[in-house]
Amino acid sequence: MDRLVNTTFSRIFRNKRIFITGDTGFKGSWLSLWLHQLGADVLGYALRPAKSQRLFNQLQLPKRIHHINGDIRDLSHLRKITLQFRPEFLFHLAAQPLVRYSYNHPKETFDVNVGGSVNILEIVRQTPTIRSVIYVTTDKCYKNKEWIWGYRENDELGGKDPYSASKAAAEIAIAAYRDSFFKGRRLGTASVRAGNVIGGGDWSEDRIVPDCIRSLQRGQPIKLRHPSSVRPWQHVLDPLCGYLQLAVALYRNPKVFSSAWNFAPLEGPPRTVRQLAGELIRYWGDGKIRLDIKSRSPHEAAFLRLNCEKAHSLLNWFPRWNFEQSIEKTVRWYKAIQEGESAYLVSTQQISDYMSLTPQRRVRRRPLTTRM
Repeated sequence: MDRLVNTTFSRIFRNKRIFITGDTGFKGSWLSLWLHQLGADVLGYALRPAKSQRLFNQLQLPKRIHHINGDIRDLSHLRKITLQFRPEFLFHLAAQPLVRYSYNHPKETFDVNVGGSVNILEIVRQTPTIRSVIYVTTDKCYKNKEWIWGYRENDELGGKDPYSASKAAAEIAIAAYRDSFFKGRRLGTASVRAGNVIGGGDWSEDRIVPDCIRSLQRGQPIKLRHPSSVRPWQHVLDPLCGYLQLAVALYRNPKVFSSAWNFAPLEGPPRTVRQLAGELIRYWGDGKIRLDIKSRSPHEAAFLRLNCEKAHSLLNWFPRWNFEQSIEKTVRWYKAIQEGESAYLVSTQQISDYMSLTPQRRVRRRPLTTRM
């Protein structure tokens, strides 16, 4: 595995000091594990892991990386930790990540996703050792117009719900800091907008895959609120691979790669929530779906896709697992853990399997066109 991974990333992360905010979350845990496997010196910073974030402990990450409990809203603590650690790479993943939660806790959502993210930009501004910054937002930062085509990085930002609006505001903040403070330094900064990620170890409440898995484990029907909604489903390792590739590119050539980037599946037939649940049931072996549509439920976008031509053309990033493979790997992870296998061994094997594959390539290329 080390040979495959280090060949792909040219050994650049070995012995490098990497600072990750939100290392206890789903994506943060997978990223921390991957960088640990790459030989990096990882320091994670996040709130004390919640019950829904038990992947962090399942992977035994407290024994494998350095971790400090902290709140990204606490600028003085962030500054102290960062100046002591002197990181070379920074991956900012800490966030309030749930749309429905944001309706009940709008101020907290904006405080964390905007105020906390500005604090991260402040420590980048004040820490001369940092060379490469991956600033994670979301595909929901775009002003959703229910288009049938994917949003490009230069499309309009916005959001009807507090979560989406907070992430759009975070995007504006990094652009402002880049233009105002970062251009005169050897520093690469990029915001990354990924689709809906799935994979083993996501135990969050009010997310489609963990909700489905809990229902399947209990032998209960899967309840779907928005069965026709379309999302760019992808396995968590696909966007993380993009983040790692981009981090290296920023480190080597900050002027070329400092901008916003989409990471999503290759364009294909739209995949609905109902199709996702159906595939989970198929790979699980049994299960049923029950519609739970509520007319007064909070607004959620019905159709969302991303255009990744920029990452394909300039970064040479392509997904490695398609829709069905992503679901199969996800179900296999949960089943293996349920049967008593080690989460660490299952996860490292999946990283190895992932890196052993040749990335998918687009079957055909369409010329870029102007939208009417």
